[in-house]
Amino acid sequence: MDTVKIGLLGAGTVGSGVIKVMRENAEEITKKTGAALEIKTVMVHNLNRNHPDITGCNVTDRFEDILEDPEISIVIELIGGIHPAKEYMLRAMQAGKHVVTANKDIVAEYGEELFETAQKNNVDFMFEASVGGGIPIILPLKESLTANRITEIMGIVNGTTNYMLSKMTKEGSCYSDVLKEAQEKGYAEADPTSDVEGLDAARKLAILASIAFNTRINFHDVAVEGITNITPEDIVYASQLGYVVKLLAIGRDCGEAGIDVRVHPVFLPKSHPLASVDGVYNAIFIRGNAIGEAMFYGRGAGSLPTASAVVADVINTVNDLRHSAIGRVTCTCYDEKKLCPLDDTVSSYYVRLLVDDEPGVLGTIATTFGNQGVSLLSVIQTRSVGNKAEIVAITHHVRHSAMEDAAKVLSGLHVVSEVRSVIRVENGEEG
Repeated sequence: MDTVKIGLLGAGTVGSGVIKVMRENAEEITKKTGAALEIKTVMVHNLNRNHPDITGCNVTDRFEDILEDPEISIVIELIGGIHPAKEYMLRAMQAGKHVVTANKDIVAEYGEELFETAQKNNVDFMFEASVGGGIPIILPLKESLTANRITEIMGIVNGTTNYMLSKMTKEGSCYSDVLKEAQEKGYAEADPTSDVEGLDAARKLAILASIAFNTRINFHDVAVEGITNITPEDIVYASQLGYVVKLLAIGRDCGEAGIDVRVHPVFLPKSHPLASVDGVYNAIFIRGNAIGEAMFYGRGAGSLPTASAVVADVINTVNDLRHSAIGRVTCTCYDEKKLCPLDDTVSSYYVRLLVDDEPGVLGTIATTFGNQGVSLLSVIQTRSVGNKAEIVAITHHVRHSAMEDAAKVLSGLHVVSEVRSVIRVENGEEG
């Protein structure tokens, strides 16, 4: 096993990073695996385009040139999207080739099918780079932390939104301004929907929660809310109350109530380890019954960080080949746990209201909350807005359905001009 030959699908940002990492670290990789790794063929979308990073490799626009090559034993999929990437990976496995991918979309929605195909054909399927870029989290959950019963996994897993919220916090900028800046710097796509609406984070949470709680969680199981309604005023109030605003991916094993999986903005206490994670960095916080608390932190995207995770998967696959240990890291979704409905989830809430500036309004607001079963931790009148007043309330823990009912009733009161914000408070006061 002197040389292991690889087919690379896609030579974009991450693909070029993979080529660079494998070349720059070739000597170290050979020592660690006992074999030389060679990217034999690279599949690109456009053969007429200049690809300066690709030298010494075959270049093709036909997947069959990789699929039908008996010398290629590992296929790295980095073209992204669902189709035809999914079909390429399945066909590669069916041909007896091991697959490494960074494709969170496919793993989040079709992971079960991919694992079944890998097992049936006795090949490895590796996807460390699908969550957290260069942060090691998939393999630690499957191996290093496997002695634990994981009860909570909570993370900042989207660098674009974390960068935007960090800028809004530090500079007081509005959402539209920081989005424009993020797009100019290449942190946000021209169509930022997947990031700012929380869909990217939801896909990553589906992957993490499936592994952490040993049950199949699909992307569509995750309740999602983005950051588009977060205002500078909310961020200022958060700071004054001892919090920062973060978009969190949250998964909890709530026992008989089921698995709670959701992505949304939260007021996070400044003392929490995740609160200081700024800019495009990612971090994943885990609570287990044996380890207690642990956090994984680093760059969540980018050419070389993501390539680091991809190449690590390749190295692990080569070592599996050398030691006849294929399928060592398998699907761990052996349970069928129910989901906790969003309405039954429990949290504290921050509520910001614009109301009539007159005597008795605070009492009316407090009574309305109480009538809906919402207990208040604090209520303050913060500022005047013309002839109106702005009121900020923090609730004790309450069911989500009760909070939604309270917000609807409040919005219909004649003394309430607007329910401006309703945001969960993470690790809030117990009710």
